[in-house]
Amino acid sequence: QVQLVESGGGLVQAGGSLRLSCAASGRIFKRYAMGWFRQAPGREREFVAAIRWSGGSTYYADSVKGRFTISRDNAKNTVYLQMNSLKPEDTAVYYCAADSDGVLGTSRGLYDYWGQGTQVTVSS
Repeated sequence: QVQLVESGGGLVQAGGSLRLSCAASGRIFKRYAMGWFRQAPGREREFVAAIRWSGGSTYYADSVKGRFTISRDNAKNTVYLQMNSLKPEDTAVYYCAADSDGVLGTSRGLYDYWGQGTQVTVSS
């Protein structure tokens, strides 16, 4: 079993930055892939970024490419999402997720474990 706890959300002005953290506990294996998703009110949960625990391969949604950076600290079992140049349309609840098969995918169905989410609000 894997537990994921997100933190770091908050209110920020457009153009500002936030760093989200996802602390993982339980049996996290090096083959796992970790992802960030977000869900705005009235919209589907959408993929943001993903990274493998081992090797550091990353993948981003086009909407955040060049502004967001996903990274991990294996020693701390923590994954980060650095968000720069934030826009009002980035406002959403952000969720961390883990994929035990290690597929660097964008589909929600690939991910086995989810955190509770953290709210990010970007004001214009």
